Amino acid sequence: MHRPVHAYLAPLVLGLMLTACGADEEAAKTAAAPRVVNAPSIVVQPHDAPAYAATPGTVVAEESIKVASRLMGYIRDIAVVEGQSVKAGQRLFTIDPLDIEGAVEQARLGLNQAENALKDAKADYDRYANLHKEEVVTRQQYEKMKLNYELAVSRAAQSKAGLATAQGQMRYATVSAPFAGVVTQKLANEGDIAAPGHPVLVLENPAKLQVQTAVPEAVFKTLSAGQTVAIEVDGQTAALKGRVARLSPAADPMTHTHLVKIDLQTKAKSGAFARVLFPAGQTRSLRIPQTALQNRAGIVGVFVLNAQGIAQYRMVRTGLVSNNSVEILSGLQAGDRVVTGQAETLNNGDQVKG
Repeated sequence: MHRPVHAYLAPLVLGLMLTACGADEEAAKTAAAPRVVNAPSIVVQPHDAPAYAATPGTVVAEESIKVASRLMGYIRDIAVVEGQSVKAGQRLFTIDPLDIEGAVEQARLGLNQAENALKDAKADYDRYANLHKEEVVTRQQYEKMKLNYELAVSRAAQSKAGLATAQGQMRYATVSAPFAGVVTQKLANEGDIAAPGHPVLVLENPAKLQVQTAVPEAVFKTLSAGQTVAIEVDGQTAALKGRVARLSPAADPMTHTHLVKIDLQTKAKSGAFARVLFPAGQTRSLRIPQTALQNRAGIVGVFVLNAQGIAQYRMVRTGLVSNNSVEILSGLQAGDRVVTGQAETLNNGDQVKG
């Protein structure tokens, strides 16, 4: 006796359904269980820390000059480009010396004429001196020749000085770097007319940098020459060190602030934005180890653990870095537990033990 087909299929389908349900339950259990990661953590606590009065500033070169020509003339060529480093005495640009060469030649001809006239005047003077001894000519005639000779000597000396001056101008046709530095600006081009007082290039010495800032009267009263202060350049959180070099006693009549110049003791770029951090007593602040900081998709933050140890990424705003710890300005509060190690391996929702 043959049994119907569905009588065989029913137990098979039921078995498959039970198997599928068991697999789903196992997958659900697996998905619900967070990944467990062993990592150290700390509870954030406030600490006493130095307080600062921050003022904006600019990095400038202590040695910075606008290089101009002492002569008027066309710029024949400029031998450097912006950003190029140059040595002291290196040629920067050359002025067309055509007019100067003409002046030198004219002075040379004038000297030749003056020297020839001096020879003639000397011959006449010597001749009249002998004739005067022999009483052939009068004393008045002798004195006249003597005067002509003295005038010829004076004219020859003036012509010689004029030639030396004209030749001296030739060296100004080539303009050289007065010190080793970097060409930061090019203010003229080949073929332009150069003139005294009109700069062609700007040259700076990157080895001697300062930060210039303006401070209010309250901060100015606390400063002294030689004092060391912290400086942030271009937003970097690790402060550089600087030494107060100049304190302007006169306040700006509009802003009522004083100009302060600070020697920068580390390398930076001229023109960079800076924040000068002047000491202003003590304050309570939150600090965490630098190892806790992460950068995820351009967002600086830390992993904070809840009561169950589940990690959640939280954005923070940082302050000064010192002794391998960083100040937290916002994003955390006292009592938060923060992961301090293995944070680069964590994801949101991971359970941290350790």
